[in-house]
Amino acid sequence: MENKAKPNGTATLTVNGQSYDLPVMSGEIGPDVIDIRKLYAQTGMFTFDPGFTSTASCESQITYIDGGEGTLLYRGYPIDQLADQSNFMEVCYLLLHGELPSSKEFEDFDWTIRRHSMLHDQFDQFFRGFRRDAHPMAIMVGTVGALAAFYHDSTDINDPEARTIASHRMIAKMPTIAARAYKYSIGQPFISPRNEMDYASNFLRQCFAVPAEDYKGSDVLAKAMDKIFILHADHEQNASTSTVRLAGSSGANPFACIASGIASLWGPAHGGANEAALNMLYEIGSVDKIPEYVRKAKDKDDPFRLMGFGHRVYKNYDPRAKVMRETCHQVLDELGVRNDPLLQVAMELEKIALEDDYFVEKKLYPNIDFYSGITLKAMGFPTEMFTVLFALARTVGWIAQWTEMVEDPSQKIGRPRQLFTGATPRDYVDLSKR
Repeated sequence: MENKAKPNGTATLTVNGQSYDLPVMSGEIGPDVIDIRKLYAQTGMFTFDPGFTSTASCESQITYIDGGEGTLLYRGYPIDQLADQSNFMEVCYLLLHGELPSSKEFEDFDWTIRRHSMLHDQFDQFFRGFRRDAHPMAIMVGTVGALAAFYHDSTDINDPEARTIASHRMIAKMPTIAARAYKYSIGQPFISPRNEMDYASNFLRQCFAVPAEDYKGSDVLAKAMDKIFILHADHEQNASTSTVRLAGSSGANPFACIASGIASLWGPAHGGANEAALNMLYEIGSVDKIPEYVRKAKDKDDPFRLMGFGHRVYKNYDPRAKVMRETCHQVLDELGVRNDPLLQVAMELEKIALEDDYFVEKKLYPNIDFYSGITLKAMGFPTEMFTVLFALARTVGWIAQWTEMVEDPSQKIGRPRQLFTGATPRDYVDLSKR
């Protein structure tokens, strides 16, 4: 990756009467950064930033977020334009290569992904080693990491061709692995992918087709699934992406790095947020109980929180939620499930959040997790599968970020520092004297 950050003056840091000039750097858009790479050498000090929320860990050209303005760009393209006018395969190409493909480039890329979707025949034995009630994310972490044992011909991170092949394999095989994790959990036989079907339709068929009858897909549901994949494809340097980059900085193979990202995504504060939002709806239970839970949400002394509302990054409306809201209602209309008590609770909560002064003033708008949870439930996915679908979609973003990290000449192995507050040096005391 060609570094594009530009010098933009200096910042002066004064410590104990001694001043130090630190370079200031600018990107194309977004806040400037203070370059502290030589801070320790100059001052003997580290910075303290738990969660790295004020630290730019890398230079990237992939995704840009402005939380205040509610902006999300993939390679410069607004997320709403891509969701409305593009498709997931085209977005995959964009994230990987930096530009939208020509017709021929898209045809070749799509053809390649379709023909990498099958798994090695022996791979299915991995699934049978798990308990039937295993969480699908546990299966995903194990099986994706195991890909390196089957495709070790594409684990050389210093070989550009090997990196490309590994990238294509993971994007293509992730839906097959995810669908098998689901089928295994419900005791149904695995359904093989079909090369003539598009990415989203193929995945839905692998999840919901059964050998006993012909499968009839829905264009509305396939389009909704495709949009969900687009909206979740990348989201800058979040916890799972940072995990992938940190694992990759050691030179680990790409399959191991993506497996580490899946493990990080599993956390309820990250990828499990849409599952948590749906579990909250189950807790509320019925429309008549909503006022009680809204009061609890407004009480700062009550630990209850409305899941699926507001966002840590977006201080305005989540731009993905606008697209997801429309998609959600299209799916509900297609399936005719608006009378479902749980969905009625969701729709009433949505109305309150968009109209109630408390929520509006605090900008606690329904976020993408709220709408995607409702949509996926309506489509027939159990809550345990929600984070799996997130991982499926995010795979291309992780790969793009990993590739950028590998190709960055300034990249070093990740090594965060610490503020040590433990015991100072002391002598060992023999067991008999303690």
